[in-house]
Amino acid sequence: MTQAGLQTAATGGIPRAILVQPEIGGASVAREIEEFESLAHAAGCASACVIRAPRDKPDARSLVGSGKVDEIAASVRSEQAAIVLFNHRLSPVQERNLTRELGVPVLDRTTLILDIFAQRARSHEGKLQVELAQLRHLSTRLVRGWTHLERQRGGIGMRGPGETQLETDRRLLAGRIRQLNSRLERLERHRARGRKARARGALPLVALVGYTNAGKSTLFNRITSAEVLVRDQLFATLDPTVRRIETERGGEVLASDTVGFIQDLPHELVAAFKATLEETASASLVMQVVDASDPERSAHSATVEQVLDDIGASELPRLVVYNKIDLVDGKPGIERDAAGQIRCVRVSATTGDGIEALLEAVGELVGEGRIHARVQLPARLQKLRSHLYALGAIESESVDPDGTSRLELDMSRRDARELGRMGGAGGTWVHQHLLK
Repeated sequence: MTQAGLQTAATGGIPRAILVQPEIGGASVAREIEEFESLAHAAGCASACVIRAPRDKPDARSLVGSGKVDEIAASVRSEQAAIVLFNHRLSPVQERNLTRELGVPVLDRTTLILDIFAQRARSHEGKLQVELAQLRHLSTRLVRGWTHLERQRGGIGMRGPGETQLETDRRLLAGRIRQLNSRLERLERHRARGRKARARGALPLVALVGYTNAGKSTLFNRITSAEVLVRDQLFATLDPTVRRIETERGGEVLASDTVGFIQDLPHELVAAFKATLEETASASLVMQVVDASDPERSAHSATVEQVLDDIGASELPRLVVYNKIDLVDGKPGIERDAAGQIRCVRVSATTGDGIEALLEAVGELVGEGRIHARVQLPARLQKLRSHLYALGAIESESVDPDGTSRLELDMSRRDARELGRMGGAGGTWVHQHLLK
């Protein structure tokens, strides 16, 4: 079974899959099984049946034990299944044993998610990242799974092509991984230059994050008028998209849609997508989108927190957005604490309820408000006047005979702070008249 797509597991239609839910040390909740079925569907499989496998501790040979393997084999025959999927990470030995005994390909959770990502990636960078994740995963299988080819003893007659083949494959894999890392590093340098350009332009970035299928892309489309792919499907969005949005109080900001997170996200994927996820780590505000209708939203929020911590973004300013309130009869709008600080925003990306309140909250948290002022600018500060025009901050102007400009200004506080950093008489004037 290659990782190019699960469709190759069977001919003439969608492959039927037996789903195995190992329950090591405790029963799984219904939501875990539903998510597992969604993963299988996203990969292009039809669920023939779900077999739960409770066990106190994992079996080293097959994870679930010989009796359960016999039950799975019987289901494969009766359901005419083309593949077996395990909602658990399998060791290379366990995967090899299960494939041999069941007579059909066996994929664990990690390989399944990698396959979905391989099908979904559209951009050049996304495809490189997925390939890197797959090769890293494959390298562990190659080293540990092919030990029967390695030389066990020295001496004449015991040195053969097995060792040579294994070392050749290792070298080819290592070479391709180095090549992919080099290409991704070049793309990351290009991305870093883009971040610096945005920083020079003083445009803050708002990164949308959340558990997969929380409605991030629908919300992103709603606030940016973009056309990001929206499907009721896990990992519908892989490639990040950045668009401008206009807020009432904070002026213009950038919004970035990112890949959805999921429980037990493979380490290979976190590592491969680190460059993309670092876009989140450089954000001015993290907008955490939560499915308000999801009974497991607390557990899913914990998963998001873990991934944010892994990429160094856990300490960034956060705005929690409860989406899909139309499914729970929720009231849209901003919720504040006793001190007047924003606790969360409740919206429906589908109906548009609460979107204006959301943009207001973003402007308040990122833009820190706008400055409306009537001021007199001395004639000697023409350089500052030019900067104000360049920012589009001057709404009207009249000039006195002595050269003093009477200005009506409308600008973000962030832009005013940037002008205040220019130093000299202009910077002093900004602090005295705009930032006092």
